Amino acid sequence: MEECIFCKIVNNEIPSEKVFESDSVLAFQDINPKAPVHILIIPKKHIKSIASESSEEVAKELITVAKQIAMDKGIVGYKLLFNVGKEGGQMVDHLHLHLLSGKVVELL
Repeated sequence: MEECIFCKIVNNEIPSEKVFESDSVLAFQDINPKAPVHILIIPKKHIKSIASESSEEVAKELITVAKQIAMDKGIVGYKLLFNVGKEGGQMVDHLHLHLLSGKVVELL
């Protein structure tokens, strides 16, 4: 999707501080962190939100990656958050999972 900032990050059109990358998933540091650890985990394929049809398997993969990142970084306590739709606080219309740890300033 041409206008999607996350698709541009996947395509290396916008730089990011990558934390994890596979054939189907990319994780990177949030540029506006709400906690000391704030990592965004996204599918490389554009999917609008967790409410989109057939998002369950992708969501499972994102959660698995989040758990692996937490383990690799030695993060013991953390939050995983999907915002769904504008009304639910989703700022970018591309499915993404927030991995947050430490004092969370604001969730939405």
